[in-house]
Amino acid sequence: MWEFYGRQREQDDLGRILQRGRWFFARITGRRRIGKTTLVQRALQTTDGRRVFYVQIPDSAPAGVLSAVHDAMETFKIPSDVPRPTSLLALARTIETLARSGFVVALDEFQYFSRKHLHDFTSFLQASVDRLSADASNVPGGLIVLGSLHAELVALLDDRDAPLYNRTTDNLQLQHLDIPSIVHLLRAHGAYSPERLLFLWNLFEGVPKFYRDAYEHSILAGERQELLRRMFFLSSSPLRHEADNWFLSELRGRYDVVLKHVARNPGSTHGQIVEHVRALSPDSKEQVGGYLKILIEKYQMLERKQPIFSRPSAAKGRYYLRDNFLRSWLAALQSQVSAVNFQPEADLLQRADQHLMDIEGFALERMATALYHERSRRGIGDYPLTRQLEGFWDRAGVEIDLVALDDDSKTIRFGSCKRNPAKLLPGVAVQERHVAAFLAAHPQYRDWTQQRVAIAPVIDADVRAALATRGVIAQDIPDLLHGL
Repeated sequence: MWEFYGRQREQDDLGRILQRGRWFFARITGRRRIGKTTLVQRALQTTDGRRVFYVQIPDSAPAGVLSAVHDAMETFKIPSDVPRPTSLLALARTIETLARSGFVVALDEFQYFSRKHLHDFTSFLQASVDRLSADASNVPGGLIVLGSLHAELVALLDDRDAPLYNRTTDNLQLQHLDIPSIVHLLRAHGAYSPERLLFLWNLFEGVPKFYRDAYEHSILAGERQELLRRMFFLSSSPLRHEADNWFLSELRGRYDVVLKHVARNPGSTHGQIVEHVRALSPDSKEQVGGYLKILIEKYQMLERKQPIFSRPSAAKGRYYLRDNFLRSWLAALQSQVSAVNFQPEADLLQRADQHLMDIEGFALERMATALYHERSRRGIGDYPLTRQLEGFWDRAGVEIDLVALDDDSKTIRFGSCKRNPAKLLPGVAVQERHVAAFLAAHPQYRDWTQQRVAIAPVIDADVRAALATRGVIAQDIPDLLHGL
């Protein structure tokens, strides 16, 4: 049986909001499928006697929005004496009436009100919100708006010129489920192993809906390629069109070349991206710099990491996709799924699986970084962090997967991550050279206690012993999860 996993802190926060007994206007944001609606449902289940009105706003004209509202009013059995709205102005007033009657009103996909043909609604809602706020202690209900497109929701609620600016009373942002919660989920359904955790986390990260889709298709614990086939390759696969419906449809094809290149080449530099775009379209006038800025700031799909200790404006940054699912889709799955009607399925699955294995090494770096943060935050283990530096590079091509510092004990730890544990021992000499180059560039750490670690999904006793003779600490996923 599927349960509610993780999110205890967010559930407690929302529960406190619902139990105030006075007007509130809460915003809940997070990527598509991250569990915003489920969180609201869960919190309301634990709050006695709260009446609910929930409607998912369609991306349509005002008539389509009003039709969805009418249907929802029937579904939630809203009393007949509450007028069915016939305009966006009337919709704002209906929400006000429901809140005064003690309803918790939840508007999902609220970002669609940023569309030009719906934008007047925010001005109408402002007037209602202001009246409710002025009488907050006498209003037993509240309004929750949920949204999955960050830029549009920010424009509606945070821009100084927006009608609803500074009106929300509470803001919750849902991140991915943390890794210990995913482990709990997988163990509950007999699907856990360190290797499988890495495979699924690289594919789904912390999106609970994706794990539930796999569970409902009875494939969560299944073989890798069979899971890919049933989740992506069949005409009825639940995730076959997920990336297009969320990420790529919003971009309308304008940034595909940049996104695909970065997905397939994590850590690409600006120059490498420009060279790739020009190689595909020599006469193109595309402004790559402008595209990168939009993908980082507006859509939050890319992140730019600087060389450590560099100025924020340094020109040597590297680009990465923020979302594991999008990276896996663009780097490993999209081209194979699109060819399913033209090539043998078995060959496509084999290629997709191999591409996923190739990028799981980078996913392991991100997982190790996240677990180091979580262990330190909880005070678990023997290595508290005061700073963590996610990677290092310079003109000589030095690359260190993990640099973690404890300023209090003056200890610095250098980590090397390998998906294949057989590559750990051959990589020790390379790690030694790169650490030496690091210390030459940053001599302030030469007198610190230096530790080297080798990280893989699973490390057996023989490899651990061999690493120890070279002065290297072995850490696998079970080690990093211990105590969490």
